[in-house]
Amino acid sequence: MAFPGEEGWSAWPAPAKLNLFLHITGRRPDGYHRLQTVFRLLDWGDTVHLRLREDGRIRRLGPSVVGVAEVDDLAVRAAKLLQNEANIAQGVDIGIEKRIPAGGGFGGGSSDAATVLVALNRLWGLDWPVERLAVLGLTLGADVPVFVHGRNAWAEGVGDALTPIDLPPAWYVLAFPGVHVPTAGLFQADDLTRDSAPATIADFLSGSLSGNAFEPVLRQREKAVDTVLDALAAIGSPRLTGSGSGCFVEFATRDAAMDALQRLPAQLDARVAQGAARSPLLDALDGRG
Repeated sequence: MAFPGEEGWSAWPAPAKLNLFLHITGRRPDGYHRLQTVFRLLDWGDTVHLRLREDGRIRRLGPSVVGVAEVDDLAVRAAKLLQNEANIAQGVDIGIEKRIPAGGGFGGGSSDAATVLVALNRLWGLDWPVERLAVLGLTLGADVPVFVHGRNAWAEGVGDALTPIDLPPAWYVLAFPGVHVPTAGLFQADDLTRDSAPATIADFLSGSLSGNAFEPVLRQREKAVDTVLDALAAIGSPRLTGSGSGCFVEFATRDAAMDALQRLPAQLDARVAQGAARSPLLDALDGRG
């Protein structure tokens, strides 16, 4: 469906993210894992299209993520949650141009949900503060708040305790092995390292933090991930993002990233994306007054 070609639609960015490192430092009494990570937003991602309705209905239109029913779609759930919490009579049609691969650890579903919350907050005239939207987003997923705030961040807790962090310009070669491993299964893996020593932002800025606790687990379980990481090692220091199968290599310049991309096997699903200083969604909000 060509959403921009129909009257009443507005388009909103839903950027992807990377985890520049990810350590697990322990488990809480409720069973959730304590994490430390740095979220890096990208200038590449999905586009969420919204069209307000006066009948209160919330509908998902256009193609959907394979295997995700409308009732389980995070973007639809986000709209219904905000509608209920704010007691709004209006509804919305939702259409998403998907570019972020599902299961890659690039935050696609969470970013789509955050964009729905932030954009509908504007379109429905709620004017809720970003902190309130972030609390609501956390009920949908641990990664949603960082997209709501729209800033690169040091994260702790379950990934929801955020401290804004300034990151230098960087470009990334992103690669997706094409496999989707359920996150819950990874967290339960016997060979997952859960006792990394707690670190600080200063440790990260010094360059002493690296690695992703899920990488050795995924290398062992998924041959495709192991193969892609090995391929990326020919152009730099590959890393895994989040608890997905997506991988990346960081470069200081776009030219260096593009040159590296050209040296990868042609059959590899890979692209170049730039790190963003802040979310493109915030720029879209500013541009609409």
